[in-house]
Amino acid sequence: MKRRTLLSRSPVRYALAPVAAAVVGACLASAAQAQDKGLTLRPSLRLQEQLPADVRSQTPTFVSGQRIEGHTGESTTVEGEAELRRHDTVIRADRLSFDEGTREAHAEGNVLVNRSGDRFMGPELRLNVDTFKGYFDQPQFELLNNNGRGDAARMDFQDQDHSTAHQARYSTCPRVPGADWMPAWLVRANRIEFDNVEQVGTAYGGALEFKGVPILGAPYFTFPLSDQRKSGLLPPAINLDNLSGLELTLPYYLNLAPNYDLTLFPTLMTKRGIDIGAEFRYLQPDYTGRLRGSFMPSDRLRGEDRWSYTLQHTQALSNALNRLGGSGSSGLSLNLNRVSDDNYWRDFPRASATLTQRLLPSDAVVSWGKGPWSASAGVYTWQTLQDIDTPITPPYDRLPSLGLNYGLSDLNWGGLSGRGAVSVYGEYTRFESDPLLTGQPNGERAMAVATISHRFQTPGWFIEPRARLHSTQYNFDQPLANGQRSASRAVPTVSLDSGLVFERDASYFGRAFLQTLEPRAYFTWTPYRDQSFLPNYDSAATDFNLATIYSDNVFTGNDRISDTRGVTLGVSSRLLDPGTGAEIVRLGIAQRYLLADQDVTLPGGTPVQERFSDVLLAARVQWTPRWLLDTTFQYNPSSNESVRTTVSARYTPGPYRVLSAAWRLQRGASEQFDIGWQWPLSGIFGRSPEAVPGQALGPGQWYGVGRVNYSVPDRKIVDLVAGFEYDAGCWIGRVVLERLQRSAASANQRILFQLEFTGFTRLGSNPLQTLRDNVPRYQYLREEINPPSRFQRYD
Repeated sequence: MKRRTLLSRSPVRYALAPVAAAVVGACLASAAQAQDKGLTLRPSLRLQEQLPADVRSQTPTFVSGQRIEGHTGESTTVEGEAELRRHDTVIRADRLSFDEGTREAHAEGNVLVNRSGDRFMGPELRLNVDTFKGYFDQPQFELLNNNGRGDAARMDFQDQDHSTAHQARYSTCPRVPGADWMPAWLVRANRIEFDNVEQVGTAYGGALEFKGVPILGAPYFTFPLSDQRKSGLLPPAINLDNLSGLELTLPYYLNLAPNYDLTLFPTLMTKRGIDIGAEFRYLQPDYTGRLRGSFMPSDRLRGEDRWSYTLQHTQALSNALNRLGGSGSSGLSLNLNRVSDDNYWRDFPRASATLTQRLLPSDAVVSWGKGPWSASAGVYTWQTLQDIDTPITPPYDRLPSLGLNYGLSDLNWGGLSGRGAVSVYGEYTRFESDPLLTGQPNGERAMAVATISHRFQTPGWFIEPRARLHSTQYNFDQPLANGQRSASRAVPTVSLDSGLVFERDASYFGRAFLQTLEPRAYFTWTPYRDQSFLPNYDSAATDFNLATIYSDNVFTGNDRISDTRGVTLGVSSRLLDPGTGAEIVRLGIAQRYLLADQDVTLPGGTPVQERFSDVLLAARVQWTPRWLLDTTFQYNPSSNESVRTTVSARYTPGPYRVLSAAWRLQRGASEQFDIGWQWPLSGIFGRSPEAVPGQALGPGQWYGVGRVNYSVPDRKIVDLVAGFEYDAGCWIGRVVLERLQRSAASANQRILFQLEFTGFTRLGSNPLQTLRDNVPRYQYLREEINPPSRFQRYD
């Protein structure tokens, strides 16, 4: 029969008794104080991974086995299923000796050591259970944090967090029981040092082998033991680009501090030269930001130096404001983007993080707010990258733009039901650009907008009247066509928004719903004011959709206020899940009727004389979480045809499975098909394995991934990202083709290759960011959801 005993029973028992009494007493006192303060203790379902150092030193040591011999306070020998257990350390062997004086354990025969989830197995071990100093002959080991494993001729333990493996092999590939271990990839080294504090492994005289072939070797290199950051060389990236040739990037990462780091990424381009890039990130309690830049001396493609930089910075100024005697909340925002020349967007299509590659914004804004008051002061500039074949009119810089707003909501007007709101907004802006390109004079604009509204609302209906006065004053550097150097304009607007909400229980296709019917009527009246002589600094037409059709102005900005005098009628209906409130189906239709012609237009536009606008129809159906269908139609009753149509669908049956498709038609302008996918190829012609969130589908699995955007009028692919991923379990292979249209006649293409050794490193290109940016709902095959726990290997 297996016996179990507590080593140094009497001394430990008496030593622990005061400690236990103190702990119990402290807990009871804390509970009493908490009860007096109205607090309650909450239990935790998570076991404690680490004990405090002073508590760990007092934890008892247990031994068990079939035969136990020894003397109290001296030594103990256990044979047959021998086990020594102390907090986070377990030692098992055929024979185990423990010296209580030196605290050293000597284990022989089928030895297994488990410390905090890291496992070591071999024939013989000598180890001090207090300092964890000792050695292990011919061990095999498994590490918890990154699922690493390997073997060595000898393992030396310096302390609880440092060890050295001699003549070692290391990999994250699984070990097959009863077979010689020859993983798909491994690190073979004369010596590997493991540092569990820095979570770094250091190999001396090592080489990385893949399928038995050395592919990377060095007298010294480091690798991660977890996902924690560390300084050092990052894996090289290799791309094949039709514009730049072979691209080789050798990044170096500097973990300067927990709150800021620096990455250097010099890149050799065989057709162009060397591009020197760097990125600095920082994080402080009051501010955070990112600075990125690159410089290519003497680009052989253009025969000149090329450079770019971008800075994003946000900062809270409230503490500094309070120290100066002020109050309220304030902040600073910087967004700076600049490149060396007009061709930069064409030659470096992936360098810009802006939405418009040829318009690079730079702005600096200071904001403040307190109660109903808010203010902002900023400068906004643009760098316009011109193309001779397709020139664009540059937007105006705003140097400066000052704004002040006062707004109150949730007001009670003398006992009226509902709530009212009032706001007054003032702004001064100086607009500057090249008059030869814009055809308009630079100038200044001061404006004030006052709004008052009241919303009457019950669960079944709402009515909201609103009145607005928009007053503007202009001063120009050069006279207008009519000879004036100044102009003013005041435009009043009144509107009335109203709607009803009906609900009923319904059942369709055997499923219960809460169905709504929501008719809506919107009336607006803005008188005509001649604005054709005014320059257009910042106005543009709004997108015509189910949101803007219920608005009083068809233009954005403040240089054009449309004389919209009409009524919008619409109705929507929704099917809601009565249990969760999730929206299953949404249908909507709306149309505007003009009571008079709409004569205010943008420069070059024509007045709107048709009384009935296009009809907007929209439908969104998500009958199950797997399927989503979203459609929008803009129908012209006069021509009896669709002006604009968008149909999109997405199918997501589970992790690593997504299919999306969209068709977008704007009659007379464009027609495009957009298809995206991520799918295991084994599931195309048969049933694929079930996926578990955060885990791939298993080794030996091929995935197809990509996105294609096709232009029907041009009969060509506009943008393309397509490739394959192969998950072998402990390594992943990727090959991706990327094609970006640079102009009507040319495109930039590159091929991305990558080998990812799971938990170790990635070699080749970096297609992951490309896939995340382009493939809708793309999932990384090795996404970690929860950190590993030592209790996963509690044996």
